[in-house]
Amino acid sequence: MKLPYPIIMLLSSCFGYNADIKSRPQDMKSGAVSSFYDIKAVSLEGDTVDFSAFKGKKVLIVNTASACGYTPQYEDLQKLHEQYGSKVEVLGFPCNQFGNQESGNNSEIKAFCQRNYGVTFKMFQKVDVKGESKHPLFDWLTDKNKNGWNTQAPSWNFCKYLVNEKGELVKFYSSGTSPLSKEVLDTIK
Repeated sequence: MKLPYPIIMLLSSCFGYNADIKSRPQDMKSGAVSSFYDIKAVSLEGDTVDFSAFKGKKVLIVNTASACGYTPQYEDLQKLHEQYGSKVEVLGFPCNQFGNQESGNNSEIKAFCQRNYGVTFKMFQKVDVKGESKHPLFDWLTDKNKNGWNTQAPSWNFCKYLVNEKGELVKFYSSGTSPLSKEVLDTIK
């Protein structure tokens, strides 16, 4: 049985265990993440993807949803993947934290993306991108002590983060920024 994080902290203090109060629940589950390349995530197909595989390549990370006004950006993300796939890896992370706009399960999400937008870029299992249960990737992306400068969490679906070839976070783009905008393309080329 897994206990909620606050209860673990309370019990550990009662029994004299000196736990690090600043630790987050995901740190306890998967180890502390100090580098982009330390992160792992599970694809929609159920495979664990080690982000060290992206060394030497730019990576665009997007929190996605199937029933959002920005959902048509899947089309541009796919075009970006097709046209610039040798320069940038596109990673999609479905999330249901904004207006319940991603209520489907992983197989429904995969079918929706393929059927409606022909998505072939890497898509991952649904995650939380904010709050106590946020995925370690989004913890790294939004903690300036880990990524070097950024604290901007996704404010809605289809926020984008660009990581360079060295695993450094270099840019945040809001939901309204098209994946094929000059702003995005100039940082990828």
